[in-house]
Amino acid sequence: MIEIKKDTIIGDILDVAPQTAPIFFSIGMHCLGCPSSRGETVEEACAVHGVDVDKLLELVNQEANKAAE
Repeated sequence: MIEIKKDTIIGDILDVAPQTAPIFFSIGMHCLGCPSSRGETVEEACAVHGVDVDKLLELVNQEANKAAE
């Protein structure tokens, strides 16, 4: 089971759960391949994009762990 937290780096998430990319795209994080965005934490990215970090974490964790169910 993958546990994604506020301080998890987006690039690390995409490496282990690439299926989560559409969630990031849907909230305006369109530069997932850029070195700066891949190095951001979930919390930093949410602050920049005005997104509730707890809601995003819930969605991303659900998607990342679908295969494990």
